[in-house]
This record gives sequence, C-alpha cells and structure tokens, in this order.
Amino acid sequence: MPASTAAERPWRRESAATLRLAAPLVLTNLTQAGIQSTDVLLLGWLGPRSLAAGALGSNLYLAFLIFGMGLVTAASPLISRQIGAMPHSVRDVRRTVRQTMWAVVTIACPVMLLLWHAEGLLILMGQDPVLAAQAAQFVRALEWGFVPALFYLVLRAFVAALERPVWSLVIGIAGVIFNACLNYSLIFGAMGLPRLGLVGAGIGSAITQTMMFIGLAIVISRHRRFRRYRLFGRFWRADPARYATVWRLGAPIAMTLGLEITIFNAAVFLMGLVGTAALAAHAVAIQIASLTFMVPLGLSQAATVRVGLALGRRDAAAVTRAGWTSWFMGVGFMTLAACLLWAVPRPIVGLFLDTQSPADAEVVQLAISFLGIAALFQIFDGAQAVGAGMLRGLHDAKIPMLFAAFGYWVVGLGIALWLGFGLHWGGVGIWIGLASGLAVVAVLMLARWLRRERIGLLKQ
Repeated sequence: MPASTAAERPWRRESAATLRLAAPLVLTNLTQAGIQSTDVLLLGWLGPRSLAAGALGSNLYLAFLIFGMGLVTAASPLISRQIGAMPHSVRDVRRTVRQTMWAVVTIACPVMLLLWHAEGLLILMGQDPVLAAQAAQFVRALEWGFVPALFYLVLRAFVAALERPVWSLVIGIAGVIFNACLNYSLIFGAMGLPRLGLVGAGIGSAITQTMMFIGLAIVISRHRRFRRYRLFGRFWRADPARYATVWRLGAPIAMTLGLEITIFNAAVFLMGLVGTAALAAHAVAIQIASLTFMVPLGLSQAATVRVGLALGRRDAAAVTRAGWTSWFMGVGFMTLAACLLWAVPRPIVGLFLDTQSPADAEVVQLAISFLGIAALFQIFDGAQAVGAGMLRGLHDAKIPMLFAAFGYWVVGLGIALWLGFGLHWGGVGIWIGLASGLAVVAVLMLARWLRRERIGLLKQ
C-alpha cells in the first residue's frame, strides 16, 4: 500500500466522522434558526413597524439567551473529554448534565426579572418609546420559554457528545412545524385562536421551546442508548464541585458568545438611531446571514466534541485532525455562501419582503446593500466560529473571551461608529464595522490554535 494512502486514511476517517456528527447538528441549528425566521417572516407580514418592534424585542431577549447558551455549552467539552477517557462513564456524565441544568436555574430568575422590564431597558438605550412598548409586550410573552430553551440545549449537548445528534434534529424539525402553525394562528387569529399580533408570536415561541424540551426529555428517558444515564433521577442532589466546574468553563464561553451577540444587538440599536427602514432591513439581512451561519456553528459544535474526545484519549494527532477537518469544512462552506449572497441578493430578500411593493422599496434596497457586505464577512464568521469550537474542545475559554472583547467591542464597534455616524455612511458603515470585528477575532482564534502545543493546551 502506498505510504500516501496510509497517511490519508486517518484524515478520511476523521472527515467521515465529522460529517456524521456535524450534519444533524447543522440541520438542528437550522431548525432553531427556522423558528426565528418564521417569526420574522410572519411579523414582516404584519408590517415594517411590527417587524422593527419584533427585532428590538427578540434581540434583547437573545442577548440573555445567548449568554445562557454559552454557559450550557460547557456540558459538551466536559462530557466529550470524559467519554474519550472512559467510554462507558455514566456517573460523571450524569453529574455534568444535572449541574449544568442547575446553572440554568441559577441565572433564570434575574434574567427573567430584567426581561420583564424590557420597555424601560429599550428606552434607556434610546429607542422609540412606541416601538419599545410594543417590543416589551412581545418579550414578556417570549421570556417564559427561556428555561425550557436552555434545558433543551443541555440535552442536545448530551446526545451530541454521545455522537447521537439525530434525535435533537427530529425534535427540532417538529418544533419548526409546530411553531409555524401555532404562531400563524396566534398572530393572525386563525384556527379559532385570538388575533394577538406581536404577543401571539411571543406566546407561540415560548410554547414551542417548552414542547421541544419535553419531547427530547421523553426520548432520553425511554431510548435504550440514553436511559441508562438516568439524567433526571434525584435532580435536586447538590454537587458543588461539578457545579463550580461548569461555571469555570461555561462562564468564559458565555461571555464570549455574549460579547458576540451583544455587538450585533448594539448594531440593531444603532440601526434604530439611523431609522425604522434601516432597522427593518437589518432584521431581514441579519436573519439571512444567521441561516448560513448555522453550518459553521454545527461544525464548531462537532469540533468541540471530536477535539474533546481526542483530548480525553491524549491523542495529539487526533486533536489536530479533528480541529482542522472542521475548520476547512466551515470556511469552505462560508466561501460558497458568500458567493451566493453576492450573486443573487434580491431574490433572497424577496423571501422576507415584497420586492415589488413601493411601500417596502427603501427597506428592500437597504437589505440588499447589507447582504452585499454580509457576503464579505461570511468567511471570517465561519473561521471564528469553528476556531472557537476547536479551542473549547481543549477546554480553552478565557483567552478566546478576551479576543472576542477586543475584536467585537474595540475594533468592530469603533469602526461601526466611525463609519456609520462619523462619516455618515449609516447602516452600511455599521455593517462594515461588524465585518471588521469578525475578521480580527478569526485571526486571533486561529493563531492560538496554531500555538496549542507550545502554550500547554494539550496537557490540561
């Protein structure tokens, strides 16, 4: 057998394993994004002002939800490393899942209290009082899905670490269908339900998140591959050591994701200062960009699991293969996505807005302009997302958090303010600032991965 063929075989096996794990994760992420996209689509049918109010409310809610998502992300590398070291480990895996759910309960009360006062928060941020009042009604309904949504993500991390993510995909697809039917009925008053508008969208999404958690919990409790872990038995039992471990790893990840999502939220609020048309156009453009981002996000999650498994086995070569395989797949896909957004932006925007309507003409044109810039930062977005997942697999979270703070809030926000308001480029300048921040973070993440052995990340 030629030496080159023998050398290629581990890389082929890693590519196949990554695809098997990443494909359901990507599709599951798309179902999660599909729920949000459905809400944006339906609110767009209500009109630009409803869409703008919904964008304000959902972005405020997502800022807190993303922080919680970062916290529960700690479960994935912790479980993966344990399974890599001890494939038949049960008690340690169960401890991690339970204490991650305890961490969710810990943050839920203060977060939900803050979200209950969403109107005041939005007004403090300089938003239109009428839009702020409408957004607050939406958020007060939506926030009841906060805990179920995070519990679902903990269980999804569990099945992903066991390399059985298909069940979360099945539940996710059912959730998209259920959410579309329920939200349409509650927003527009169909199927005998009252017409609730924005509030209906919040109620429907909260119910959907609750049903998705219940569905995945039932699968885990009954499926023979999962039930031996008895995840929900003696849920109340305290485990201070594991609880602290979850926070030590999860808090920096939460801060990293929080810094990322809040810079995009800051862009939403800056768009609100530019005008309602810019805000509505941004809501459409960012939703489209978010859909393509689900692919590198899934590959990032797969990288965390695969790198974590290799780290648990103390196999440095496997760590290298796992990380680079996901990285090249993620960047390659985003390159193709960038070409698509650049080539045909108008038909894509037409999925969300009536491109022939004179009333929506300004919003449509702005959305097309924003997508042109979004095409340019797709590659950087994919690179930084997968790079972060690779480092999380090595339990490296604190330094990437500092990278995010510098890239997003110093470089990204600084350029956005300078171009958007200093040079009066408006929304286009804000989007260029976002792209610049992503590029800086991507380069810093990659540089740290390249130095992983020299800085001792493989010896933890």
